[in-house]
Amino acid sequence: MRKFFKALLVIIIIIIVAVGGMAFYISKRSIPKYAVHKIDIKVESTPARVTQGRKLASMLCRSCHYNPKTDEFTGRELTEAPQFGKIYSANITHDTTIGIGKWSDGDLISFIRTGIKPDGQYVPPYMPKLIHISDEDLYSIISFLRSDDPWLKANPEHMPASKPGFLTKFLVTIGAAKPFDFPSHVIPGPDTTNKIAWGRYIALYQMECYSCHSKSFAKNNYDEPEKSPGFFGGGNQMYDVDGKEIYSLNITPDKNTGIGNWTEAQFIDAVKSGTVPTGPPSLRNPMQPYVGLTDEELSAIYAYLRTVPPIDNKVERKF
Repeated sequence: MRKFFKALLVIIIIIIVAVGGMAFYISKRSIPKYAVHKIDIKVESTPARVTQGRKLASMLCRSCHYNPKTDEFTGRELTEAPQFGKIYSANITHDTTIGIGKWSDGDLISFIRTGIKPDGQYVPPYMPKLIHISDEDLYSIISFLRSDDPWLKANPEHMPASKPGFLTKFLVTIGAAKPFDFPSHVIPGPDTTNKIAWGRYIALYQMECYSCHSKSFAKNNYDEPEKSPGFFGGGNQMYDVDGKEIYSLNITPDKNTGIGNWTEAQFIDAVKSGTVPTGPPSLRNPMQPYVGLTDEELSAIYAYLRTVPPIDNKVERKF
């Protein structure tokens, strides 16, 4: 018996040392680099593309890259994402040294799709990757980033280097966070005559609403969004700009804990103005009012969400 406990103690010590060693390795490692998918493309910029690109960027890029001190996309500290470490968004102005002024259209498209910068550096999950957005919408974003919009005027404002935390490094180490493959085919836009299909495209592929409104950023299935745990059921832990813990809402059609009792008009008002029809009155950062979406687009999202399997998950809204 004494030999048994001695052997057990040795095994426990080995496990502790192994786990400790792995934790030490993870804490000290840096975010890896990968081979870059090179693309030779020059996007044709048109007024329509610039307009659409600005609309998309105001909802997809502005919340992280806009700095109120410079009134430009010079980047800022992402205090709402402390679980990922001390993270700073990049300067994406036209500056050729600090910004993306020297990046080619192919560099931008490759990075936005895969998460790999032109130098091979991978940017972890705090930078969303638009792997399913249509080619046309992506070309519109590129056209906007090349435009003379005041948000993008060359500015050498430099953000400190990000310091990814243990969670980020752990996800990278186990392969839960890694670059996406570049699409092997053309990605078309949605059929806007099919209301549910249009809403699905916006909610899953254009705005990626499910990413915040499902159970966890770490457990989302970005390749097949509808397989994400707690799909649209809310409860994903996030933080406001002051670092206060909040949780995403359940927006499945569940009548008790979701938005099953919301009318289409109430849903549109909530997304555009932040006004919630029941309970505490307003939505909070990082859920911004999406004033750029048209009533028709929001009606399509609402129609699609009505088809999502309801999830009974009550999310407490603490103010």
